[in-house]
Amino acid sequence: MLSTLPDGHWRGRTVASGHRLFWIFLTLALLGMSADVLAHAVAQGDKGYIQEITGVNLISFVYLGAKHMVTGYDHLLFLLGVVFFLYRMQHIAIYVSLFALGHSTTMLLGVYFNIGINSYIIDAIIGLSVVYKALDNLGAYQRWFGFQPNTRAATLIFGFFHGFGLSSKIIEYDISPDGLIPNLLAFNVGVEIGQLIALAMILIVMSFWRKTDGFFRHAYTANVAMMGAGFLLIGYQLTGYFIA
Repeated sequence: MLSTLPDGHWRGRTVASGHRLFWIFLTLALLGMSADVLAHAVAQGDKGYIQEITGVNLISFVYLGAKHMVTGYDHLLFLLGVVFFLYRMQHIAIYVSLFALGHSTTMLLGVYFNIGINSYIIDAIIGLSVVYKALDNLGAYQRWFGFQPNTRAATLIFGFFHGFGLSSKIIEYDISPDGLIPNLLAFNVGVEIGQLIALAMILIVMSFWRKTDGFFRHAYTANVAMMGAGFLLIGYQLTGYFIA
């Protein structure tokens, strides 16, 4: 299984530049969580823009979609978990495509049919997706339960929830029905562009880190840190749900 950690590789010598870059990335993601733990909240200026404009505005919505993905720490953490132990580009393409399919489908359908889900619940599930993938990378399911869940199906399913997270926020902002479909399609194109940009950055960092002797030794700690970030998001959102 691609995501299972090989035994006997937890001892290394030094942490090189790729490892440092990874921890910088993870630290920035955690700082983003502390600044705005509502994972799919749209920036205040963007919110006002969405509420005020009418008609077809393709370029603006492409930009907003790309910005959302590149700055969406929850997306980045999940994508990081997905590609953590994927080395072949065809495998990366399959998993990222499944995530994009799920995310795009529920985002478009959710807004078009006005399917709103409580933002606290959906963001808690998104936090769960990060926890799930980190545990998968640690080989926990095979050790605990003696079987490996279908990682492709899980990636698609959690992609659906990530898409609902964004659609729920867009619905709250009462986007104009004038030009709705073209604008949503443009937004989705922007999301996919942003995903490719984010994925490229992640893979560059990972490629440097994998070349170091300490990769497998520190991969365990990295996935535990991702799992902790996911639990933090779950706890925060569930707390907000019960006290709101």
